[in-house]
Parts: sequence; structure tokens; C-alpha cells
Amino acid sequence: MDEALGAATVALKGRLDSLEAQGLRDTVRRLISSGCRQMAIDLTDVTFIDSAGLAVLVRTHRELQASGGELTLIRPSGENANRIFQLTQFDQIFTMRDAAPEE
Repeated sequence: MDEALGAATVALKGRLDSLEAQGLRDTVRRLISSGCRQMAIDLTDVTFIDSAGLAVLVRTHRELQASGGELTLIRPSGENANRIFQLTQFDQIFTMRDAAPEE
């Protein structure tokens, strides 16, 4: 995380399911409590997302918006994980990019 800018990128890999969601939630809470207001979550290498994973992303989005911040998601490269965002229409709610921001 860049302390001066209050920005962070969290890269995930594999499954974002009920087993992994709590770890992401803990990471996000720590970053927000340390002043992060601009967060990117890189889902490029995520192969599966379930409702628990989506719930963490929604809560993070709300928390950052409430503090004047922003959440950006980097699209999963796999069709199955990407389809979840399309089916739920969350791809219209979240700011989604095709690549991580340049540092």
C-alpha cells in the first residue's frame, strides 16, 4: 500500500469462496483502518467466486464509498468467474477494469 496516497492493490488467486472470503475481509478491514481509500482488487487469477466472495466485495465497495473512497475490480480472466459478475449484474455496479493500474 502506498501510505501517502492511501491506495492499495490486493491480488487474489484461485477461489474466492466461503473459505477464502474471511481472509480477504480481514485484509480489507486492515487496509481501510490504516487509511486506504482507493483500493483495487485484482481478480485476474481468480477461477471461482461464490456468494460469500461477492458479499465481501459488496461490503468493501460500500465501506469505501462511505468514506469517500473507491473500489476498482480487475476482471477475472476466466470465463466462469467473469460470468458471475454478468449474471448478477454486479459488472454494472462495480468499477471494473481489464488490467491492474500502473504503479
